[in-house]
Amino acid sequence: MDTSFQQITVDPTLAEMGKNLNEAMRILEDGHREREEDKEKRRHSRKDIPGPLQGSGQDVAHILQLVQNLMHGNEDEDLQSHRRMQNVGEQGHMALLGHSLAAYISVLDKERLRKLTTRILSDTTLWLCRLFRYENGSAYYHEDDREGLLKVCRLVIHSRFDDYSTEGFNMLYSKQPVIYQSAACRSGLGQHLCNQLGLPLSSLCTVPCNTMFGSQHQMDVALLDRLIKDNVDSGKLPLLLIANAGTPAAGHTDKLGRLKELCAQYSMWLHVEGVNLATLALPYVKSSVMAATQCDSMTLTLGPWLGLPAVPAVTLYRHEDPSLSLAAGLNSSQPVEKLRALPLWLSLQYLGHDGIVERIRHASQLSQRLLDHLTKQTSITTAVEDDLNSPVVVFRFSQTDANSAQSGGPLETLPSNEREIQDTLNRWLGEQLALLVPASGVDIVNLEDEGSCVRFSPLMTAAVLGTKDEDVDMLAERLQEKIPVLISTLRLREEFREEVHRTAALTYIEDLSWPGLGTVRYEMSREEPDESKRQAELEKINSVLLKKLKELDSDLTFSTGPEFGPEKNCVYIGMATEDLDVAEVVEMIATIGREIEENSRLLENMTEVVRKGILEAELQLQKATEEKLMEEGVLRQLPVVGSVLNWFSPVQSSVKGRTFNLAAGSVDSTEPTYSMKAQSTGETPPPTPTSARTKHRLPGQKLFRRSLASSDCVSETSSVGQVEELEKEELREPAPEGREADVQKEPEPEPEQRGETPGEGEQKGKREPEVEGRETENPSILR
Repeated sequence: MDTSFQQITVDPTLAEMGKNLNEAMRILEDGHREREEDKEKRRHSRKDIPGPLQGSGQDVAHILQLVQNLMHGNEDEDLQSHRRMQNVGEQGHMALLGHSLAAYISVLDKERLRKLTTRILSDTTLWLCRLFRYENGSAYYHEDDREGLLKVCRLVIHSRFDDYSTEGFNMLYSKQPVIYQSAACRSGLGQHLCNQLGLPLSSLCTVPCNTMFGSQHQMDVALLDRLIKDNVDSGKLPLLLIANAGTPAAGHTDKLGRLKELCAQYSMWLHVEGVNLATLALPYVKSSVMAATQCDSMTLTLGPWLGLPAVPAVTLYRHEDPSLSLAAGLNSSQPVEKLRALPLWLSLQYLGHDGIVERIRHASQLSQRLLDHLTKQTSITTAVEDDLNSPVVVFRFSQTDANSAQSGGPLETLPSNEREIQDTLNRWLGEQLALLVPASGVDIVNLEDEGSCVRFSPLMTAAVLGTKDEDVDMLAERLQEKIPVLISTLRLREEFREEVHRTAALTYIEDLSWPGLGTVRYEMSREEPDESKRQAELEKINSVLLKKLKELDSDLTFSTGPEFGPEKNCVYIGMATEDLDVAEVVEMIATIGREIEENSRLLENMTEVVRKGILEAELQLQKATEEKLMEEGVLRQLPVVGSVLNWFSPVQSSVKGRTFNLAAGSVDSTEPTYSMKAQSTGETPPPTPTSARTKHRLPGQKLFRRSLASSDCVSETSSVGQVEELEKEELREPAPEGREADVQKEPEPEPEQRGETPGEGEQKGKREPEVEGRETENPSILR
C-alpha cells in the first residue's frame, strides 16, 4: 500500500496520510516492541496513573508508544484472560484509513463535500443492495447495531400516526402501538426499543417459539396470529414484527414467508436480522433465507462477516416518502454524517465482489465440515436447523445412560440434577475446546430446551480469527479426545458419591456446578464445642489435605473449586478417566486426612506435655541431688575438703540420666539405653495410618489406576508376568507383628528338584552361611 500512495501526486496530503497510517500500524503491531528490562521498568512505573496534561506537546512517536503500552500493558500479568486479537490485514488497513480520510474530507468546502459524500453513499448502497439481493432499497449506516431498528420503528410510527410529528405521544393514547418479537431474539432488544421510543413495556409482546411442530427456536406463527387478533380486538395497533434469519443462540431462521403474509394482512412492518442474512450473497440460497429479500427492512453486520474492523452496521429498508425517513433520522442533511459509509466504501472496493462472496462461502464450508465430523461422533447431539446446510453449528455432549456410549434422547426425560450435571460438563467441554483450539472461535450458549451447548459460528468469527480447515479438523480431534473423559466422569460420579458415604471421616458435598468427579470434605473425628475453633481447625486440615493430594503422582486434579463457590473447606476432584480406582481415591483421601488430624492433635498437646515433662524432670533432678548428698556426705561437697577426700577415697557413683518421651509425655531413666536393652515399658507412639488398599504399581503406572493387562504402556505378556510377580511378593510379605501367619511356610525343595547336586548345595551352604538373627526379606534369593 506504500507504493500506491507514493504514486499519488495530485494531493500530497493523502499520500502523507497513508504513510503515517502505515507507520502507526507498524509501531502498534510490532511484536518485539520492548526488551525485558523495559518491561520491568514499565511494570514498576507510574505512567498508567492519570496525570495532568503536560505543558509542552509530544511528538507522534511518543503518543503511539503510550497507546501501545496501554493496549499491551497487562499481557504478561493476565495471560489466561487475554483473548486473541483480530488479525488486521490489508482490508483492515483500508477500513482504518477510511476513518482518517473522513476527518480530512470533512474540512473541504461544502459543495465539494456534498458531491463526494453523495457519491460514496450512493455507491455503497447500490453495492450492498445488489450483493444481498435487496432491490430498490435505501441504507442507513450506524455504529450501534440496534440503532437502525430504532430508526425504523420511528419511521413506522410516523407512517401509521399522521399527526405524530405535531401531536407527539398524545396520538398514542387512542391506539397503543405493539411491537412483536420472538422469544429467541437477543435479550434486551425490546426493552431498549421501548425505552428509546418512550413506550411502556406493555407495548412489547414476546411471541413464544414452537413447542410441538417445527424447530423449537422458530417463532410460533399460529400463536402470533392469535396474539395479533387479541390486540386488535382490545383496541391496540400492531406496529412492527422483529423476525430472525439466524437466531442469536442457535442460528435458526423463522418462517419468513408466512410471517410476511401475516404482516401484510395486518399492515405491519417486518424487520429481519440475523447471521444467516450473509448467505444471501452466495449463488445458492435456501428458500427460508431468500424470503428475507421481501421484508421491509433488514440489518447487516458486515464487520464480523468480512473481518473488517470499525466499519458501521447497515440497515436496508424500503420506503417511498423521503420526508418521513428524514423525520425518523434515517436520512440526514448533514454531509459529515454521510461519511460513516466511507470505511465500508473503501473496504468493499478493496475486497471486490468475488472476495466478499469467497469469505462468506469459506465460512459456510467450515460449518459443513464440522457438521460432517460431528455425525461420526458418539454421545454428541446437534441442534442445527438443517443437516445439509447450517451456517451455525450447535452441539452438546448428551448421554442419558452413563454406562453406555450411545447418544441420549430428549433432555426432558432426564432428571433435573442429571441435566444440570450434563450442562456443567458441556460448559467444561466448551471451555476446553476454546482453549485448545482458539482459532475455531467456539463459545458456550444456553438454550432453553437443550441446555448448555457449544456453538461454532464461523460467519461471525472465521474472518476475524482466520479460521482454516485445519482448525476445524483439530477441533474435531480434540472433541473426540474429550468424549471418553466425559463418559467416564459421568459414570464414576455416582460411584464416588457412594464410596464417600461409606467412609466415616468424609462428607460428600453436592455441587452440580462442578465439572469433575465430585467434591468432598474431611470431617474431624473429635468433638469441638467451640464452633469458630472447629471451623478454623477444619479449614487447616482440609488445606493441608489438598496440598498433600496435589503432591501425589496421579493424573487427577485436586483444587479448591470456584473462587466464589458456595462451599468452603472442600477438596474438588477433577475429571476422571476410565481406569480410575474410585475406592482407592476415597480411601487415600481419608487416610491422609486422619494422618493430618492426628499430627495436628499431637502438636496441640505438645505444649502441655513439654511443660509437665519439664516440671517432672526438675523434681527428679532435685531428688537425685538429695540422694547424692545423702550417699556421699556433706564433707565431699565442700570445695577443698571434698577434693582431698575424693583423692584419698574415691566414690564410685552411678550416673542416672533421664530421657523425655514426647509421645508418651513421661520422663524415663536412661539405664536401659546404656545397658543396650530394649525398652520394655512405656507407651509407644501411634503407628502412622496407611491405606489398606496400598498396592504395588507397575513401572510407569500412576496412583489410582487399575492394572489392566491390555495397558498401552507395557506389552500383554510383560504386564501379565509383572502382575503375577507382584502377587507372589504380596504372598511372601511377613505377617504383621503379634499375629500368626495364615499361610504356611512352603517346604524347602530337595536339591534334585532345584536342579542341583548335593555337593553343590552343601558348597553353597558353606559359602553363604545364614547369619543368626537376620531374616531374609525375599526367600526366593536363597532358593
